Amino acid sequence: MQSQNAPEPKQNPEHTPAVEHVSHAHELLNALRKRIGEHPELAEAITKLETALSLLTVKTGGML
Repeated sequence: MQSQNAPEPKQNPEHTPAVEHVSHAHELLNALRKRIGEHPELAEAITKLETALSLLTVKTGGML
């Protein structure tokens, strides 16, 4: 019996700028955390950013 693979959805070009901004912001916040150490507000901002990225991933079918 052959297994049928669903075709991969195409990446939506209008999501690319949002993904780049979120990714860059995440990198900046993590770099800041390394420089200044742990801080509750910084940790909260990173968590919210990771949550937003996860939501975008779900809404776009993982094609960010």
